[in-house]
Amino acid sequence: MVVRGISPEANIVYLEKRRCPRYQFIASAELVEERADVRIASRVSELSLLGCYLDMMNPFPTGTMVLVKISAGDAFFEAKAKIIYSQPNMGAGLAFLHVAADSQAVLERWLDEADREQKKLAG
Repeated sequence: MVVRGISPEANIVYLEKRRCPRYQFIASAELVEERADVRIASRVSELSLLGCYLDMMNPFPTGTMVLVKISAGDAFFEAKAKIIYSQPNMGAGLAFLHVAADSQAVLERWLDEADREQKKLAG
């Protein structure tokens, strides 16, 4: 039913789909599409336990399997990942699929630091 003057889209409530919190996080990243050995330098802008968002002009298409390498300070993270959404001229969202134990420890440390920083800024 459409009420005059109100579009049906106005009644849509958008729900948060994320399963864990994500944090602003700035770091250097490299994506490697392993089948063709194509590499793209990028920048992480958001990070969570299950994935990240990378800023880049020409992201790989949705569904592409990649190796993501992230470095911040003297710490290094690496994971097999999948492009879950791609936004041309903006970036891509990745879901981590396989993370080795040493990289998992780095990721958890980064997230703990980001969480403390967010709480400090919130007051």
